[in-house]
Amino acid sequence: MNAGDLQPRRFAGYAAIFDHPDRGGDIVRKGAFGRAAKAGLPLLWQHDRARRIGFIERLEEDDRGLRVVATMDADAPPVADGAGLSFGYRVRAAGTVKKTNGTYRELTDLDLIEVSIVNHPMQPLARVLKTSPLPQAGGGFIQGETDGL
Repeated sequence: MNAGDLQPRRFAGYAAIFDHPDRGGDIVRKGAFGRAAKAGLPLLWQHDRARRIGFIERLEEDDRGLRVVATMDADAPPVADGAGLSFGYRVRAAGTVKKTNGTYRELTDLDLIEVSIVNHPMQPLARVLKTSPLPQAGGGFIQGETDGL
């Protein structure tokens, strides 16, 4: 593939899943991203600030988690449906919750810094759900209910 063949791509997926413990013992609660910018955050490769590969077009909390739509730069590594997603954050408010299988940190208020494509997400359910080439002059899968989410 030569540089002339490269084109920007976009994807939709979930960077966080609510109410499910991650591998680090954290549980993100709905409302934790209430302060987050709704667009414009950087999309990074493996949380590496030196490897910005795109930007977040849109993000929103729904009943499942933090849903994101991102545009990837033309020269970004290829990403397939099912790729891992993660996010960088600062904790503003957290507590603890005890469950039958352990004690977890409950994240209730976060400053969202970035979203990343990762090989091994802390939250195994945080994944890219659908990828697509960037549409030409309008149209595309990320409009309304046609994005498959």
